[in-house]
Amino acid sequence: METQEIQAKQQAELHSQLWAMANDLRGNMDASEFKNYILGLIFYRYLSDQLLSFINKELEDDDVTYEEAWEDEEYREDIIDILTDEDNGLGYIIEPENLYSTLIDKININAFDISMLAKAVNDLSESTLGKKSQRDFENLFDDMDLNSSKLGRAEADRSKLIAKVMLKINDINFHYEDAEIDVLGDAYEYLIGQFAASAGKKAGEFYTPQQVSKLLAKLVTIGKTKLKNVYDPACGSGSLLLRVANEVDKKNMSFYGQELTSTTYNLARMNMLLHGIPFNHFDIENNDTLEHPNDEHMSMRFEAVVANPPYSAKWSADPKFLDDERFSAYGKLAPKSKADYAFVQHMLYLLDDSGTMAVVLPHGVLFRGAAEGVIRKYLIKEKNWLDAVIGLPANLFFGTSIPTCILVFKKCKTHDDIFFIDASKEFESGKNQNRLTDANIQKIMDTYIKREDVDKYAHCASLEEIEENDYNLNIPRYVDTFEEEEEIDIKAVMKEIKELEAKRAELDKEIDVYLKELGLLED
Repeated sequence: METQEIQAKQQAELHSQLWAMANDLRGNMDASEFKNYILGLIFYRYLSDQLLSFINKELEDDDVTYEEAWEDEEYREDIIDILTDEDNGLGYIIEPENLYSTLIDKININAFDISMLAKAVNDLSESTLGKKSQRDFENLFDDMDLNSSKLGRAEADRSKLIAKVMLKINDINFHYEDAEIDVLGDAYEYLIGQFAASAGKKAGEFYTPQQVSKLLAKLVTIGKTKLKNVYDPACGSGSLLLRVANEVDKKNMSFYGQELTSTTYNLARMNMLLHGIPFNHFDIENNDTLEHPNDEHMSMRFEAVVANPPYSAKWSADPKFLDDERFSAYGKLAPKSKADYAFVQHMLYLLDDSGTMAVVLPHGVLFRGAAEGVIRKYLIKEKNWLDAVIGLPANLFFGTSIPTCILVFKKCKTHDDIFFIDASKEFESGKNQNRLTDANIQKIMDTYIKREDVDKYAHCASLEEIEENDYNLNIPRYVDTFEEEEEIDIKAVMKEIKELEAKRAELDKEIDVYLKELGLLED
């Protein structure tokens, strides 16, 4: 079965279950709120399942259950040490009475109330205090307000509603290890798409469709079986970082990112843990990447850098940034109204000399002038870092129909050219969005690796050719996709028109006869 078929099957199953849960909640609150409860509970169940599996392996030779071991003080101390070990532990503790499965058992015998869940979540968070994992867990469940009156005015009403959702989540089979979909990210996109069209306008800022992520991941991992680290300055739900991990051996790989929106930042941390990334192998920062980059990240260099930053976002463009090492060499700052090149400059600063960077941007970055033109010329002429420009189809991203492109950068280029691919027609039409198929991705990758001209699809342009075009990278300047229209035979067309007119005159006469017989037309 092809990857996209597996994705479609897993998505359909997940979506039907999410729809059922959303129907339980949507009469009480807005979609942007109830998605937080669904995703928070999905995540709590995962952490609980993961911990129970981890502990059961530790206790399998002792012939004792987790509940029994917890009651024994000596066992309990050992379990706490194992779970909070900074190198090999999970970084958190869920006591047996707080396990998701235990709460489900209580629901099934009508012995559950919402305060039990609130206590369980709070206890989990407190178990990380003072530990290396604290930063990765703190405030993680803030968006799931279990005391909200929107769940019900009385505690009994809130308990009943949450219990109903928990039972449905308990029925979901996540296939954590072999999931072809980003469970949390996909759930988030689905909930926005179905119930929050207004909120969804900004969805493209933090969620990249799996197939686009897959293409970016393949581009930065060509010829590599492992990566030391990967970085995304606008990481959103973290799905793009995780997709890069799918292309290589992720053992000992570290993930770094930054995200401005707190809710999405929480989602990214959840997503890392949900996909089995140990707490000490990822570092996600909650702040504005351009204005306040993480100090630790700034001191590092990354083998792979990927991003789908917010298109043409605003930033301060404060003159002080002309002294910032990320921007100073270019002599110009990206304009206040369009931060696209500011993200590019930031990413390139952190790219390792032997690394590869791939970023999705609006087409305007290819040809806009003024400061952006100066920056683009510097990247091409002075540095020769731009390796490829790949034009993508329109309407790939949720919330925006604009066509986009992928820019691929390498600091270690050995050739003086830029490879252009026009993949704007490489897509499968969908109900709401277009999508790249596995075949579309493979064609792009094969073409990029071969780096040979393909009629009406790809062209390898020399730097001289780029210079002749005044460093304008608009794809039609390099890849001619013009299709000549078939020559029209005017004489044949005129003859056909005359024949049609004659036939119409005959029909008019026949109709007149019928109308006269019916008395509807006078002689």
